[in-house]
Amino acid sequence: MFDSCETTKTTGAGRSGTRTAGARVNRGRAAKRARLVARAQLPTSFGNFKVVGIEGRPGEEAVAILRGMLRSGKARNGKAPLVRVHSQCLTGDVFTSERCDCRAQLEFSLKQIAKEPSGVLLYLPQEGRGIGLINKLRAYELQDAGLDTVQANSKLGFAADSRDYEFAAEALKALGVRELRLLSNNPDKVEQLESAGLRVVERVPCRPRTSRHSKFYLRTKKDKMGHLLG
Repeated sequence: MFDSCETTKTTGAGRSGTRTAGARVNRGRAAKRARLVARAQLPTSFGNFKVVGIEGRPGEEAVAILRGMLRSGKARNGKAPLVRVHSQCLTGDVFTSERCDCRAQLEFSLKQIAKEPSGVLLYLPQEGRGIGLINKLRAYELQDAGLDTVQANSKLGFAADSRDYEFAAEALKALGVRELRLLSNNPDKVEQLESAGLRVVERVPCRPRTSRHSKFYLRTKKDKMGHLLG
């Protein structure tokens, strides 16, 4: 069992001003509790983990990479588990694209969680900040023509960020997480998880070394989406 923790409350949680009113799905209604449907050992180059499959309402699924025990969501050493909520990025995570910092954040997060007594990387199928793979490639095409990532999404008829973290919160609760230290630069993610009933006791910056190719993308996330990138 984990012990209670007292940690400085996260700062910077607030609206980035880039989401539309319809971006949050079913906000205010109780979500169906997530179900753990598969579990296995997962040895990796970053350390040994467990991998858990999670399902919710039709179409909702996630994969959790676990480190240590999460029965009460509080760590034995007095620290809440370190958690990364990571959105799928095929081009970055798999094909090692340097247009974004997704793979760098994924690897950085696994390395950090591997050092902890307990932690979770929750991997969500929210490709392209929620617009899907093909629309993300369409956005890439517009970016090649000179638009930034926010402008490209807008031209395609999407919000800058269409992701919703209600199911992510339910998945973490199903794993036993109630309090967490969140590896993230995104204040909106902090706010959404707290609105869904989790206590984010600390926001831990997720700042891996990135490529020169992602400079413009990261500047746009900072300037237009409110990400806390220094």
